Order: sequence, then structure tokens, then C-alpha cells
Amino acid sequence: MSSPLSQTSKLRARFSKNTVKPDWLASPKVFRTEVLAGLVVALALIPEAISFSIIAGVDPAVGLFASFTMAVVISVVGGRKAMISAATGAMALVIAPLNHEYGLGYLIAAVILGGLIQIVLGALGVAKLMRFVPRSVMVGFVNALAILIFMAQVPEMRDVPWAVYPLTIGGLALMVFFPKITKAVPAPLVSIVILTVITIAAGIAVPTVGDKGDLPSSLPVPGMPDVPFTLDTLTTIAPYAFAFALVGLMESLMTAKLVDDITDTHSNKTRESVGQGVANVITGFFGGMGGCAMIGQTMINVKTSGARTRLSTFLSGVFLLLLVVVFGLVVSDIPMAALVAVMLLVAFATFDWHSVQPKTLKRMPVGETTVMAVTVAAVVATHNLAIGVVLGCLVAMVVFAKRVAHLAEVSGVVDPDGTQVVYAVTGELFFASSNDLVYQFDYKDDPDDVVIDLTDAHIWDASSVAALDAIETKYAQRGKKVTIVGLNKPSAEMHDKLAGQLTVSH
Repeated sequence: MSSPLSQTSKLRARFSKNTVKPDWLASPKVFRTEVLAGLVVALALIPEAISFSIIAGVDPAVGLFASFTMAVVISVVGGRKAMISAATGAMALVIAPLNHEYGLGYLIAAVILGGLIQIVLGALGVAKLMRFVPRSVMVGFVNALAILIFMAQVPEMRDVPWAVYPLTIGGLALMVFFPKITKAVPAPLVSIVILTVITIAAGIAVPTVGDKGDLPSSLPVPGMPDVPFTLDTLTTIAPYAFAFALVGLMESLMTAKLVDDITDTHSNKTRESVGQGVANVITGFFGGMGGCAMIGQTMINVKTSGARTRLSTFLSGVFLLLLVVVFGLVVSDIPMAALVAVMLLVAFATFDWHSVQPKTLKRMPVGETTVMAVTVAAVVATHNLAIGVVLGCLVAMVVFAKRVAHLAEVSGVVDPDGTQVVYAVTGELFFASSNDLVYQFDYKDDPDDVVIDLTDAHIWDASSVAALDAIETKYAQRGKKVTIVGLNKPSAEMHDKLAGQLTVSH
């Protein structure tokens, strides 16, 4: 019998083995990286959240509180580590008309309903549709994102004091060369601090974060949206809520896939879909304007700062709240040039330059390049990543269907005695490829015994069965018999189930 001491040791060993230590506690270096990354992202979130509040027509506090609650909640319930969710321009554009026409209460109600729709869609497995997004659409998405990030900075460099330009260039230079000295502190944070100190110490008059709008001085308080709980209210907010849910999920899932590729890790897209919904519901009850994955800030967190855990996402929200509520006076003095420099570097690093190199374009099929170009053009024209992705996928489907429409081949061999002809069908039979199938048989001159061999073919849909029915009908009208052989099991099951049932008899 083992002693009580040895049993205690075994239990302790078993407990320590089964206890999972948070990945941000793996080492002091990882912890420091996550904390500093969260701080950099928080600084970059503030002017963005204020700008998106203006787009939506609400007080800056509505956007700032939304960024806080979204980041904190998604860090716990989301499926993609280190991804930043906050108030975004796309979501602001979707719900801005509702706020302008009906007021803030209806906007908040739409955010909550949109979050509930996202939860339902996530539970139904909408994330699985991501597997149908082609690589060319993903490349177009990334390139369009980089262009949008760059375009968003252009107004900050137009009609501004001359000092903005050297400050921006200086910020870029700091972020490029500082990592060669040390990577212990994120270069964007160093750049923001140094440029802020320079502008304050030298008394340089340039646009600052404070010029974007007043920062809140109190904490968000939970409450119900100020709307009548009637069917009329539901019908009013439902279209906006549904659009809000779809756009948010599209951008979040595409961003999660992008982060997967950058970090060489897999994320739970279903959990991310549901998590986005939970975060938006909570954000709505705290009076926020809702949001989704924020691609630019995610790139700062993952690509520029090297964050990889949930801690950076959580702290970006916590630091954001502390900065605007407690250190609002200091944050207000940060020059916009410092944050513009950060976003310009992010735009440059995000763009897939390899995809537009002449040798790459020369090797790439024209259809693939077209899909990428359509995705980029649609996103840049509409400033909506979701629209670009949908259009890109539609074009990719057309290109694919056109490419495989002629994959089915038919070759016929007549027996020496002339009593039978065997047609060998090769390829994939579906609605595109089976359209021409009917016209590849010699109904008039073939012998009375016709065999169609589908050993090297596969039936995918009802259109193919209908095409085979039409072939049999055309031969039957001439008193000729058709025998179909070689069907694999799935094809045979579909053919047996649908053959003769797809046309109306008179």
C-alpha cells in the first residue's frame, strides 16, 4: 500500500499535468510582447473609433465604448487568438441611415438584434462557407484592404500644416530602423511616444487625437435601448440588423483566415462567428455601436507587434478605456501624424506585392487574375470588403464553370458487325458540362443497340440525369434501345432515383 505522502505527490503531479497554463504566461518575453502590443493597438483604435462614430452620426463615446466592449468580450469568447475586434467603418456605414432617420435607440437595438442573428448563423455553421472562398479572392481581399487602409490616411495628410509631413516621414523611419536596434519594444509605440514628445516640447501645432472629438470621462453603463418594444420596431431594425450581421461575419471570418495564414495556426471559425454575436449583443447593452474584426489594428497587433495570444486583444480594450477615461488629456495631445505613419506602414506590409509582380501575373491564369482584380475594384469602389468578397466569389464561380463545362468527352465505337455502338463518356457531369452532352450522339445513323459507358464519368446533379433522359428519348423516338452501364455507386443511386421523373408527361 502506498503512503499518503506518495498519493499526494501523484495527485499533485496529475493536477499539474492536466492544468493548462495560459499561452501568454509561457515566458516573460511573450507577456511583455502581448502587453506592449495591446497598448499600441489601443492608441491606434482611439482616432479610428472616433472617426467611425462621426460616420454613424453618434457621439465619440459610442464608438469608443463599442471598441472597448468588443475587444474585451471577443478576447474571451472568440475563436481567433490575437485578432482585434472593435467599432469599424463598414459596420458604421450599414447602420448610419438607421441612426440618422430614427435615432440612437434604434441603432442600439439593431446592434443587439444583429448580434443575435450572428449567434444563430454561427450555430448553423455559416463559417463552413469559408472553404468556398478561392485563393484569388483572398489575395484580392488582402490587397484591397491595404489600399483602403492607405486611402483612409490620405485625408489626414491633406490641407494640414507642413510639419505633418516631416513628422510622418520621421515616424516611418523610426518604425523601419528601430527594430534593427532592438525588438523588445514595438517600434510603433516608440514612434508614437517620440513624435508626441517632440510636438509637445517644441510646441508644434499639428492635428492631434483630441481634434477628432471629445473623449469620454466616465465608464460605460449597461441599459436597455430606448425604443418601443413593438412589431413595428422589429420590422424597422430587422433589415439593418441582418445586413449588419452578414457584413460583420464576412469581415471577421476573412480576417481570421488571414491571421491563420500569417501565424501558421488554425482557428475555430464557428466559435468566432458565435463570439462576434455575443460581443455585439453585450456591446449593444452597454450603448456601443457594435463592430467586427478590425483588420488594420489586427495587422498592427499580429504582424507589426508580434502578438499571438488573447491577452493582447483583452488589453487593447482595457488600455483603450484607461487611456480615454483616465489619461484623456495626454492622449488628446498625440499627433495624428504618428498614427498615420503606423497605418501607412501597416498598409505597405499588408499588400501582397508578390501577387502583382510581372512574372507572377504572366504565370497566373487569366481567370485567377480577373477574380483578384474584380475583388479589389469592388472593395475600393464601395469601401465594403463584404461586397468585394461576394462579387469575387461569383466571378470565380463563373470562371470555374466555364473552365469545367467542356470537361466531359464522348467517344463512340461501332462494333465490326454494325449491330451495336458503345459511347464512352469521360469526365464530370453537372449542369455546365452536361448541356452539350445531348448533341454528341449520332441519333440518325447509329445502330439499334446503343451502349453508354459511364465508367470514367460521375453524375453530380439532376441536370446530368435529365440530359441522359433526353438522349434515351431521342433514340427511343427512332426505335433504338439505350443501355447505360458503368455507373459508380453514387451516380447509380442518383440516376435510379431521378431517371424518368424530371419531365412532365402529357
